[in-house]
Amino acid sequence: MSFENLGLHEVLLRAVVDSGYETATEVQTQAIPPGLNGQDLMVSARTGSGKTAAFILPALQKILASRSENATRQKGKMYGPKILVLTPTRELAMQVAKAAQTYGRHVPGLRISTVLGGMPYALQIKQLSGPLDILIATPGRLLDHLQSGKAVLDNVEILVLDEADRMLDMGFIDDIKTIADRIPATRQTLMFSATFAGHVGRLAHDLMRDPLRVDVASHTDTHENITQRLHWADNNNHKDQLLEHLLADKDLDQALVFTSTQRDADWLAERLQELGHSVAPLHGGMPQGRRNRTLLALRRREVRVLVATDVAARGIDVPTISHVINYGLPMKAEDYVHRIGRTGRAGRSGLAVTLATRDDVSMIRRIQQFTTQTIPSAQIEGLEPKTQEPRIFPPRPMGAGGFEDRGAPRPSWGAKPAYGNKSFGGNKSFGNKPFNRDGGQPFNRDGGQPFNRDAGRPAAFEPRGEFRQDARPEFVRQDARPSFDNKPFERSNDRPNDRSFAPRGDRPSFGAAKPSFGQDRRPAGPGAGPKRSGPFSPSGPRRSGFGR
Repeated sequence: MSFENLGLHEVLLRAVVDSGYETATEVQTQAIPPGLNGQDLMVSARTGSGKTAAFILPALQKILASRSENATRQKGKMYGPKILVLTPTRELAMQVAKAAQTYGRHVPGLRISTVLGGMPYALQIKQLSGPLDILIATPGRLLDHLQSGKAVLDNVEILVLDEADRMLDMGFIDDIKTIADRIPATRQTLMFSATFAGHVGRLAHDLMRDPLRVDVASHTDTHENITQRLHWADNNNHKDQLLEHLLADKDLDQALVFTSTQRDADWLAERLQELGHSVAPLHGGMPQGRRNRTLLALRRREVRVLVATDVAARGIDVPTISHVINYGLPMKAEDYVHRIGRTGRAGRSGLAVTLATRDDVSMIRRIQQFTTQTIPSAQIEGLEPKTQEPRIFPPRPMGAGGFEDRGAPRPSWGAKPAYGNKSFGGNKSFGNKPFNRDGGQPFNRDGGQPFNRDAGRPAAFEPRGEFRQDARPEFVRQDARPSFDNKPFERSNDRPNDRSFAPRGDRPSFGAAKPSFGQDRRPAGPGAGPKRSGPFSPSGPRRSGFGR
């Protein structure tokens, strides 16, 4: 659909045309019209689908409408932002700020501010103290300004939660609820997330009012512009050789190499720099100023290879990235989708390559199960693995309840044979009919022969051999059962009624005197041996000192 049919202001349409866009994407077509009408939205869209413009354009139109309404008000009465956007990472916040400046270039006097970690407090406090149109922040730093009283959210009209699932995974759920409590309840809430299951859905239920569900793309959709490939490596040295071969490809414009940890990112960037590559690391442990300079150098093509972690890569929107290489696999299968989404943007084609060893088999299996797609395996001539490739079964389709569809249903209880290849004869149901084993006498209390000790057992349960009825122990006979009336407790005639523990027969008495410590404890009699004597004998002389 054309942007002219979405109901946007002419100032915003001019900015969209200046940016080179003529047709709206699917998520923009479905989200912008209800967003302009003030309706709450729950939007699921993958990275690179244009979801940033889906909430920035309605927000800018809201600012234009507010300015016309407040034209007669005295200047300086309104403080704090009108639009609040919360993002999980600083890079994503900077990307949203850049999009707001791009689409609002023709809005006169547009005031945009970012509140991020790693930036000076004095500058942020100065920006928060005056009138503000759009505030883009990470939850942790904004909460610090709220607690200090520097941030005012009383005039927020639209609250946007970008990548809400990622913010909740990072532990920001309490911060988000605290921030939402400071915003007027009459606000409009727009939530963008890869999924709305579990705690994300519960958060949406608490913050939103009759939201409209917009499901454009899910993690199971195929990436038409991205070619996925899997290379198995024998060990880490083999993985390094594969990485060097991929970076030497002449078709590579700019590459984004992912590692699992910050230490691996620094080490790999240093190693690739020694090999002559134009490379830079990017991770959450770097100062914000250095991260900004690294992203600026990437956009200026001063950096050809960027080595980054999952957290730092959120928000990287560089259309010239042609290769994404997973040197280290992600910790979660969902991050794989966000990783490969860094390439193939703006209608371009991209290549996503995963380098894995045998230790990564379980994660590869989880990724394929999450995306319901098989990553095709390939080999590079001259760098083939010497060991046999691990066998990974194709992913199973998910059923209606979210579980794997494992084919035909299991057989019923009645179709199962008994142990020993013998079937249960007669009736096998567990309903009102008796359970019959051999088709003979049923084992039933109400009908047929009851189970009785004195009357004997059914033939199917009759003991065999020496354990027949007449050979049962004496203590289970009826006449040997204890009585529970007023009579004293009595089990047999050889135990007295006073319930004492007197010795019976040749059993030693528990009350007999025990030998003292100095007496010999060895039994007397033939073969008992002579008593021990000498300096270590209990009856011998005692030694003093350490030999005691």
